[in-house]
Amino acid sequence: MAKRATFVPNLLGGTLSAALVLSGPAAAQGAGSLVSAVPVTETPAGTQAWRVRYLTRTDRGEVREVTGMVIAPREAIPAQPRPVIAWTHGTWGTAEKCAPSLSPNFFNVTPAIDAVRRGYVVVAPDYIGLGNPGPHPYLVGTATARAVLDAVRSARQIAGAAAGSRYAVWGESQGGHAALWTGQLQGAEGAGLTLVGVAAGAPPTDLAENFRKASDPSAKAFLTALATDSWSRYYNVPLKLGARRTPGIIQRMAQNNCVSVDKPLKLGTILGILALRQDLRKTDLGTLRPWSSYVAANSTSPVSRVPVLFAQTREDPLVAPAVTRAFARRMCANRVRVRWIDLPGKDHATTARQSAAATIDWIDQRFAGARAPSDCGRI
Repeated sequence: MAKRATFVPNLLGGTLSAALVLSGPAAAQGAGSLVSAVPVTETPAGTQAWRVRYLTRTDRGEVREVTGMVIAPREAIPAQPRPVIAWTHGTWGTAEKCAPSLSPNFFNVTPAIDAVRRGYVVVAPDYIGLGNPGPHPYLVGTATARAVLDAVRSARQIAGAAAGSRYAVWGESQGGHAALWTGQLQGAEGAGLTLVGVAAGAPPTDLAENFRKASDPSAKAFLTALATDSWSRYYNVPLKLGARRTPGIIQRMAQNNCVSVDKPLKLGTILGILALRQDLRKTDLGTLRPWSSYVAANSTSPVSRVPVLFAQTREDPLVAPAVTRAFARRMCANRVRVRWIDLPGKDHATTARQSAAATIDWIDQRFAGARAPSDCGRI
């Protein structure tokens, strides 16, 4: 039976707009079904956007309603479907309130928006548990990759977006991990979609080594808090590590803080990070059970059916460049054509922004069918 679309009024930011709501059999069709698409009233020049709700599956097969954004050129629908970039965001936090689609800064801090001006549709999932009831499976590969694949599928159901079935996936930090995992799952779970390339900025890959070799102890403590709080709630295991006070600090840190580039850390957050630095200084998640099993299960594979691009600053304080390089070399050994963008400096959070133009050029070439360049001889 065909989907039935109903238009209902929706009050968004004080302006009356229309929400596309799928009812009847559509909501029961399962993962990849669009539930609603609410037009965004204020978007960058030349673009149109929708806040979307759609269905996906967790790594346990549970169907969940999740959220995200779809951005497309504001122009006549073309004769051929538009190419798609799935933008997989970096760490914004693990609490429901930390969803990128809820942020007034979404367009300003999403580098993939630049690609819309070249004719792409950008699909930006929030992932499970951000903008929708949690828990958020932070750095959980299969659940996140499914949310990405289903976001691309759901975007194709928005007539005004004209999104096609061919897509590239591009992400930064946590989103780089998500992009690599999406590439891994495409072969088994990407039915109806064609992936042309994977671009990953400063991606966690070998999670045990990433936790060990982060050079900024404060960032490492915050990352450990997000991961262990998330995994404790998602996998339903006790949050036991560090000192007696440690679990409470971790829970408050993870559940009360969203990452912000334009606001200073609160005093309580600073004190919490300092406490965790002390409590966790001898903790190795790569060897401490049960955390070691989640670290191993959610590390990425060095096998890929499509070309892969990495971007990395030379002194990244959170995702150690040596770990990313070692992973890229393993991909090269598996005959993957790898593009390596070496960036100056020691910043982590602007990796995708710094490499955006080169990355979009590389994605253009993948859609054009050009042979992918390989930097394997110099990584």
